Amino acid sequence: MVATAGEPDTLNPVLNFGVDGASLIFDGLVARDATNTLVPALAAELPAVSADGKTVTAKLRSGVSFHDGSPLTAADVVFTYQAVLDPKVDSTLRSDLDMLTTVTAPDPATVVFTLKYSYAPFLQRLTLGIVPAKALTGQDINKAGFNRQPIGTGPYKVESWTAGDRLVLAANDTYWGGKPANRKLIVAFVADDNVRAQRMRAGEFDAAELAPKLAAGFDNATGYTVQRVPTADYRGVMLPLTNPVTADPAVRKALAVGVDRAAMVTGILAGAGEPAFGPIPPTSEYADGSAAGNPSADPAAATALLDAAGWTPGPDGIRAKAGRQAAFTLMYPASDSLRKELALAVTADAKKVGIKVNPEGLTWDAIDTRITRDALLMGFGTPYDPDFVSYKLFGSVFAAQGYFNPGSYKSPIADKALQDGRDQADPAERKAAYATFQQQLAADAPWVFLTYLKHTYVVKAGITGVSPRVEAHEHDVANSLWWNINTWTRS
Repeated sequence: MVATAGEPDTLNPVLNFGVDGASLIFDGLVARDATNTLVPALAAELPAVSADGKTVTAKLRSGVSFHDGSPLTAADVVFTYQAVLDPKVDSTLRSDLDMLTTVTAPDPATVVFTLKYSYAPFLQRLTLGIVPAKALTGQDINKAGFNRQPIGTGPYKVESWTAGDRLVLAANDTYWGGKPANRKLIVAFVADDNVRAQRMRAGEFDAAELAPKLAAGFDNATGYTVQRVPTADYRGVMLPLTNPVTADPAVRKALAVGVDRAAMVTGILAGAGEPAFGPIPPTSEYADGSAAGNPSADPAAATALLDAAGWTPGPDGIRAKAGRQAAFTLMYPASDSLRKELALAVTADAKKVGIKVNPEGLTWDAIDTRITRDALLMGFGTPYDPDFVSYKLFGSVFAAQGYFNPGSYKSPIADKALQDGRDQADPAERKAAYATFQQQLAADAPWVFLTYLKHTYVVKAGITGVSPRVEAHEHDVANSLWWNINTWTRS
C-alpha cells in the first residue's frame, strides 16, 4: 500500500488522467524510462517523423490486449485522440493537441498523425494512455462509468475506487511488459500531511509521499529509507491582475525581490529544493539564467519600487496609495502543510516592506470560486518540454480558464514567444523563444516564483526496485516514485 495526498478526478486519460504516462492502468504509444527518455510502449518502436515534421507514423506492438481480453488495434488509438479533439468532450488536453489535423488507421497495426505544422515535442504527447473504442463509442465521455471503472492495457487493472479513501488495483497477469511482481496495489488518498506521516510511522504504508520536514523525521528511524527526488515542480504565488492591489506592477515586483527564497529552502524544505525564479527549471536546456534573481530577500530594492510607485507607509507600517491599502488575501489549500508554511513566509517577508498579506487556508472547492480575484499559492511544473504547462498557464488566450492562467496575465511578447516555441523545430530558435518568454515573465512578475521542490517519500526498508526519476508537478497515482512499482520486490 502506498499513500499520496492527491486523488484524481477521473481515471480516463481522455479527461486528463496520467497524460504524461506511468498511470499503471494505461499505456501510451510511448513511455519514459528511468531517465525520462522516450521508449516504445504500445508502439513497437518509436514512431517515425517525416522530413517536414508534419506526419508521424506509429506501428503497434503485436499481441497487446486490454484488461477485458479484447485486442488493441489502431482504431483504439484513433478513437482516443479523436475523443480529445472532440469539442463535446471536456478534455483539458485539446489545446495540447491543436497542431493535430487528423489521426487515421490505414490498417489495424498502423496509426498516422497529420499535423498542421511541425511540432518539435509531438512524440512526447504520445504518452497519452489509450482507451478501448468499444467501451466508450456512443457514450457521453464526460459522464461515462468508464471514468471510474476503466479498462486499459497497463500492468494493473482497477478493482475498486472508494472516493476519498483508496484505489485498489489488481495485477494484470497478461501484461505485455511482463507479469507484475506485486499481486495487488492499494493507493491510499490521505490529504492531510500529518495524518499521512502518522500512518506511515504506524506501519500502514509501504511508501508514502510526505512534506520535506515530515520526511526528514524518518531519516534516522529504523526500518525506513527517505527518497528525495529531483523535480521540475515549483511553488509560487499567483497574483491576479484583476485585483486592484496585485494589478500594480510595483507591488508584484516588490514582492518578487522582497521574499527570501533561500530561507524557504533551508527552513521550510529542510534543504530539499532550490530557489525558483521562473517556470522552466534550471536543469532544463531551455532555462535562461538571466531571468534569475537574488535568492535572498532585498528589502531595500522592494521599498524603493513601492516608494517610486506612490505606495506610502501608514502609521501601522502598511503602505497605501490613493486611499487603498497594499493588502490582499493569499489562499492556500488548508490540508497542504508545505504550502501553508510558504504562504506564512511570504506573509512575513511582505510585511517587512509594508505589504499586508492575509493568508487563508481553504478547501479546493472554495479556492475554485476565488482564483480570478485572490492570490493563490500554486504549484506546477514539468521536466519534459517548456511548451508543456507554460503555454496554457501564461498564454493570454487561456486567461481566467480555471487553473489555466487564473490571474489573467496578458502579454503580447510572452504570447509570441510561447507560440514561437511550439512552432519552431530548430532547437536554437526554440531556445531563443523561451529565453524571451522567461525574461518577459520576470519583468512582468504575474507570479512570485518561490522554490523548486524535491519530492520526498518514505519507503519501508527491504523494498527493492525503487528507481527515482525527475518528476513533474503531478505525482499522485501517476508519475510518482511508484511509476515502476510493478517491478518492486521485497528482499
